[in-house]
Amino acid sequence: MNIKFYKYHGTGNDFIIIDDRNTFFDHTNFKLIASLCKRSTGIGADGLILLRTHSKYDFEMLYFNSNGYISTMCGNGGRCIVHFASYLKIISSTTKFMAVDGIHEARIDNNIVSLKMQNVKNIIVEKNCYILDTGSPHYVKFVDDISNLNVREEGKAVRQQFSQGINVNFIEIKENILVRTYERGVEDETLSCGTGVVASALAIHYSKKSNNNSINIKTSGGDLNISFEVDAKNYSNIWLKGPAKMIFSGKYKC
Repeated sequence: MNIKFYKYHGTGNDFIIIDDRNTFFDHTNFKLIASLCKRSTGIGADGLILLRTHSKYDFEMLYFNSNGYISTMCGNGGRCIVHFASYLKIISSTTKFMAVDGIHEARIDNNIVSLKMQNVKNIIVEKNCYILDTGSPHYVKFVDDISNLNVREEGKAVRQQFSQGINVNFIEIKENILVRTYERGVEDETLSCGTGVVASALAIHYSKKSNNNSINIKTSGGDLNISFEVDAKNYSNIWLKGPAKMIFSGKYKC
């Protein structure tokens, strides 16, 4: 079988996207998904995304980590699939689509995609660290020297403290806001994490390190903007904005 695929990235967070409106792809075949995502012998990606039809909304997004298993929401993946839906002419400049955590709205202007995230109501503070769910669970910690931080080792140590796993974000605030993320399912640092920078932006505001309702964040893979509204520590109207790009397309022979 030949699988037609499209390779995308959103600020370095890279994905294999498949047009599965005919539901030909076996989404339960975690070994196949993992092999497609493997960088040494497959296409290589942080995750795989299926675009499927939906009875009520423009499309449905199914996201799988590179380990082959279906996962929680991926913010950069959500932005990339919106770009892909525009490429397929399923949508024009705006859309509503279904994902694992519910309905998302999005806007696309050339290669810039803004994705509306779910509301966040519960932020837990533990030993100057912040735990919150932005579609995926995140742990946020402020650090002083992010460039010399061993994100893989320190992130893994934190991730293993949580029975269901957690994504771990490290933030340094100087002239710019820098974020590095260890992602569960990938089990390594990724160049960027959409739900992670959203969690980081909300932690920055919640900790009163910034009073701005629009926060620019630099990741290793590029720049993202997070805007939101807040009322009594409840965050709503959260938007993740940044570039999404198709890198190449091809066929994978199974």
